[in-house]
Amino acid sequence: MMAIMEHAYYASFGYQITSFFAASSRYGTPEELKELVDTAHSMGITVLLDVVHSHASKNSEDGLNMFDGTDSCYFHSGPRGNHDLWDSRLFAYSSWEVLRFLLSNLRWWLEEYGFDGFRFDGVTSMLYHHHGMGQGFSGDYHEYFGLQVDEDALIYLLLANHLIHTLSPDSITIAEDVSGMPALCSPISQGGVGFDYRLAMAIPDKWIQLLKEFKDEDWNMGNIVYTLTNRRYLEKCIAYAESHDQALVGDKTLAFWLMDAEMYTNMSVLTPFTPVIDRGIQLHKMIRLITHALGGEGYLNFMGNEFGHPEWLDFPRKGNNESYHYARRQFHLTDDDLLRYKFLNNFDRDMNKLEERCGWLSAPQAYVSEKHEANKIIAFERAGLLFIFNFHPSKSYTDYRVGTTLPGKFKIVLDTDAAEYGGHQRLDHNTDFFSEDFKHNERPYSLLVYIPSRVGLILQNVDMPN
Repeated sequence: MMAIMEHAYYASFGYQITSFFAASSRYGTPEELKELVDTAHSMGITVLLDVVHSHASKNSEDGLNMFDGTDSCYFHSGPRGNHDLWDSRLFAYSSWEVLRFLLSNLRWWLEEYGFDGFRFDGVTSMLYHHHGMGQGFSGDYHEYFGLQVDEDALIYLLLANHLIHTLSPDSITIAEDVSGMPALCSPISQGGVGFDYRLAMAIPDKWIQLLKEFKDEDWNMGNIVYTLTNRRYLEKCIAYAESHDQALVGDKTLAFWLMDAEMYTNMSVLTPFTPVIDRGIQLHKMIRLITHALGGEGYLNFMGNEFGHPEWLDFPRKGNNESYHYARRQFHLTDDDLLRYKFLNNFDRDMNKLEERCGWLSAPQAYVSEKHEANKIIAFERAGLLFIFNFHPSKSYTDYRVGTTLPGKFKIVLDTDAAEYGGHQRLDHNTDFFSEDFKHNERPYSLLVYIPSRVGLILQNVDMPN
């Protein structure tokens, strides 16, 4: 849950906090927030709070700034206490009072409201004196161990994870870190900082880059696979195809980048597919499926993006005359049988149901057997399933050989081209695929499949225990 802590500036999306212990009055009362969390728990839903301990609002009337009349009560004095990009104040993590304030804040939300953990915002900014600004992290260790690291902030994050997991051993903590700091998600007992997951922030950036800068036929399969699998062994990551920033005014969601203005005129099932809508719907499903299956050990979706919400999210601000018009999500669109949004929603539902049954997010990282640049094919195995993606905009392949580690009979269990997902129904789900004792791409067995253009499918070995 985002934007829960009280913030004076609505358009900050909850990231310019003025009162850390107060639930925002915009959405209701504290008791109603507790009821929301309790109701979610009754439905088996874990509720995490987006906590912003990386910076605070500069407001002095209703915030922490100048709390005792000086600029150094909770923050660094002088230029070090200001974040130039965010126009906000930076905590002095070496101060005992700051540590007490922030750690007690975490305990408050855990015990008073019953949250199950936290997503820590802006961890990269906390970890380094340069706050990650103007930095390109290559993964070289000299970037993570040196005078550029804010050791006080690092110790605070370690203490925060220790406190959270001591008070509530089943709690979950997630770090929003783009730098790839080593051991950030290793247990404290092993010398790590103690986070359970790290957000794989490069993944949504990669998809947006591809859609903005490259033709479909120029997509690099190897680069896509590298971005989706670029994480350290045993470091658990949360994968996501698009971030909340891309749903706000100033950027576009995947659906908007793919279909743009045609979403307002050509999403009716009563009209034929246009090339733009057809491409958008097919790639929207493929991007989300390969991100879900290959990108990490958890999957994140910003509400409404799963069905291609047709507009951005905008909060009341001077630029829109303080309008609430776009401060909404139109979930009713998926209930309209005459609109194609239902197809994307159906696919997202079945994709998540299949993962719940097969558990690929909790399985070891995938083995990628193929990333063919000319054919635009990516194939990999994870959790006993065989995933095949054809990103080519026009070429379909018959009798395409794909390697597998399992002998026996395979069946299609998910297919982005199915009619109920707005596809062209080019695959017969009654088809049996039999693997041969024929080594291919370093796999001991292989099978032949028909893989149409712009289609992702999952095959399951039906001879093995389900």
